[in-house]
Amino acid sequence: TEEWNFDSTLSAGAWASGGNLNTARATARGATGTQTAAIIAGGISPDTADSETYDGSSWTEGNNLTTARANASATGTTTAALHIGGSTNPGGNSDLVESYDGTNWTEIADLNATRSDAGRAGTQTAAIFFAGYTTAYVGINEEWNGTAWSEEADLNTDRGILASAGATSTAGLAIGGRRPGVNQALVESWDGSSWTEIADINTARQGADGAGTTTAALVFGGGPPTTAVTELYNGSNWTEVND
Repeated sequence: TEEWNFDSTLSAGAWASGGNLNTARATARGATGTQTAAIIAGGISPDTADSETYDGSSWTEGNNLTTARANASATGTTTAALHIGGSTNPGGNSDLVESYDGTNWTEIADLNATRSDAGRAGTQTAAIFFAGYTTAYVGINEEWNGTAWSEEADLNTDRGILASAGATSTAGLAIGGRRPGVNQALVESWDGSSWTEIADINTARQGADGAGTTTAALVFGGGPPTTAVTELYNGSNWTEVND
């Protein structure tokens, strides 16, 4: 685990080592929370249902997902989270959604469109899940109201394996990603009704991760080739900061 520490301007930040996970895994995109209260679930080790929470210094194993899968997305907190979509091996892409209450994972209403490697924003009761991979890269956007998923306006550009940021279902960022054969630098912003293309990131990439809001966000890592590049968004432009 690496932690991003920053001052009140966000720009004077640096990465530092944090506590290691108990279960090594890859493509564990189902992670959410804050620097001192985070949760990660799923991934490839091989496909695992393992779920761990972070307290700012160490990871603790909790109750597992009901279904092991990788390449999922997550949003919310360590006591109220969603684990959305993903893929299973064998089985392919998944439409499963699970809700976490701080102790247990429970399967809830499925997505309308089966997908992996998608973006997300929002909370356990009000979220969006967008783009990703079905049998091809897509721009599908679904909104969760706490009871059911409904399809909303699609992204302007289909893609998957993207980074994302956003604290609410009405304000999210879709950052970079992949289209057939090409890493993307495109960024789109969601305002609750439509997607608008905004300033590109400086380093095109897939498989990165993101954090923050639509006016103060980070994107970091990704590839290929593998990169440690970190960029900060101030609501207008992306600037490379400490890798």
